[in-house]
Amino acid sequence: MATTEQPPASRLRAWMLEGLSDMGKPGGHTGPHAEPEPAHRGQRWWRVMCLTGVDYFSTLGYQPGIAALAAGLLSPIATIVLVIVTLAGALPVYRRVAEESPRGEGSIAMLERLLSFWQGKLFVLTLLGFAATDFLITITLSAADASTHLVENPHLNSALHDQQMLITLVLVALLGAVFLKGFLEAVGVAVVLVGIYLALNVVVVIVGFWHIITAGHVVTDWSSALTAEHGNVFVMIGVALIVFPKLALGLSGFETGVAVMPHVQGDPEDTEERPTGRIRDTKKLLTTAALIMSGFLIATSFITTLLIPEKDFESGGPANGRALAYLAHNYLGGVFGTVYDVSTIAILWFAGASAMAGLLNLMPRYLPRYGMAPHWARAVRPMVIVFILIAFLVTWIFDADVDAQGGAYATGVLVLISSAAIAVTIAAHKAGQRGWTIGFAVISAVFLYTTVVNVIERPDGVKIGACFIAAIILVSLLSRLARAFELRVTSVTLDPMAERFVRDMASRKIRLIANEPDSRDTAEYRDKIEQIREDNDIPGEDFVFVEVTVLDPSEFEAGLTVRGEVLHKRYRVLTLESSSIPNALAALLLHIRDTTGCTPHIYFEWTEGNPFHNFLRFFLFGQGEVAPVTREVLREAEPDRARRPRVHTG
Repeated sequence: MATTEQPPASRLRAWMLEGLSDMGKPGGHTGPHAEPEPAHRGQRWWRVMCLTGVDYFSTLGYQPGIAALAAGLLSPIATIVLVIVTLAGALPVYRRVAEESPRGEGSIAMLERLLSFWQGKLFVLTLLGFAATDFLITITLSAADASTHLVENPHLNSALHDQQMLITLVLVALLGAVFLKGFLEAVGVAVVLVGIYLALNVVVVIVGFWHIITAGHVVTDWSSALTAEHGNVFVMIGVALIVFPKLALGLSGFETGVAVMPHVQGDPEDTEERPTGRIRDTKKLLTTAALIMSGFLIATSFITTLLIPEKDFESGGPANGRALAYLAHNYLGGVFGTVYDVSTIAILWFAGASAMAGLLNLMPRYLPRYGMAPHWARAVRPMVIVFILIAFLVTWIFDADVDAQGGAYATGVLVLISSAAIAVTIAAHKAGQRGWTIGFAVISAVFLYTTVVNVIERPDGVKIGACFIAAIILVSLLSRLARAFELRVTSVTLDPMAERFVRDMASRKIRLIANEPDSRDTAEYRDKIEQIREDNDIPGEDFVFVEVTVLDPSEFEAGLTVRGEVLHKRYRVLTLESSSIPNALAALLLHIRDTTGCTPHIYFEWTEGNPFHNFLRFFLFGQGEVAPVTREVLREAEPDRARRPRVHTG
């Protein structure tokens, strides 16, 4: 296909858009990483688990403090409820997601397959909005918590007091600088960070339990306070169930676990069509990560609740956002505490990097296919700048407060998990698995309830998510509108009969008639030829009809297959199926010109009705102002007027 030549790019523009040409090609690079390695050359599942763990396990930096603020003395019991939901709900759901989308597409792709046309695209854009909320808040919340650990370090507190906002912005900016230079996901770095961080947490947990055991009154005081406050165990469980949605941050990491599936090694005999080993090992990854995290969540919520005064968890308190670091400094000394702070800051910062990588891989996977991204959005660096600026704005809005961002983060996480639960419920139903369908339906109901309660209690999360959704939909539609006249047929294939028609026409003048098929009887084609002859004052009947059937007008680009047939033993007809009539016709004309060396002519009727309404019909449904839009597509695709196929309208 001919394309418009671009003027030479400046050095800055060339650097910003580096890799753009490759990213538009099938199988091309679509994010900050190289193409995933084949299944048999990937990484062992436990190493990839550490890549997921920089996001999942890093929540230990702030989760115990958030749980204590939400549930108070009931924090350990509420955390046990969270663990039950994790192991009996989220884990089975994402094990099934791994089976259904072994290439790392996740639950969004599963739901995308269930819906077509514009409702499917808008639904996916909505889920992308919540995914953007999840990943962006991961960046800002992790940076805020890292700065909290830095500011509250006893050795640095006096020097960095009241500088948390600045430090958070600097950390976010450094994250952007890494991606602007070029970021390659390093599994080895993740293994080191996760290994050190979990080992330090094991030490803190052991020391915490030792202090609880040696000071026997701590457990007694806690149980007495619980009984005095809530009465009996049934009331405690009931209250724990009520406050459970506030602890939903502990469910993060499952979507990332599925997203990294292409990096899992699998078996040597795995293929992309049947990656059995990759699916099995990803299930091991998800299960092991969930079990490790569940153990840490229960242990850390218990020791922090019993050993830290309740007032220290509050905003401005020394344990706010850094409960385990507080224990590390108090019980293991300043040196160990500082090492723990450094480890926590590193893994939280790397969690932001993982989230940024997820964003840069997720958006190009969908938006360019829909025609809903500007041309430069396929390049990494411009998108990094956009996301970093948004992260700056979010940090400023929330004043770099970990607690304040918890609602927005939980909303993004819960919406994605709820959508995954619904997707696997539908998949089980389609597979005729009645037991799994009922089980997944119950899990879906639990997560939907949790999501609704979280939204009601902390509406800031859904407000931020709604802002992202509105921005994505607005930018997507404006981009689609701006690219309305772009030639977006990726290939043209003619069957033998269609090729015969083209070869025959090439020996004379190539004349095509665009026809909207109706009854397709003899009278329709005879009358059409007479009308074209009269309107354009041309003799003869040496025409070939072209008929386009619109399938899914919301699709942006696809290949084109042209079939030839002879109707009523007289009329030659080329039939095409496409998402847009003008694009299909323009692509066919350019293909005929390139294969024959002749300039084809195509004849149209004027479209009746309001031009604006007709343009909307074209934009939304692929048909409307066919003649002028076909010419405009040809004009953009072929700047040389002498080589451009001729469009006639009468």
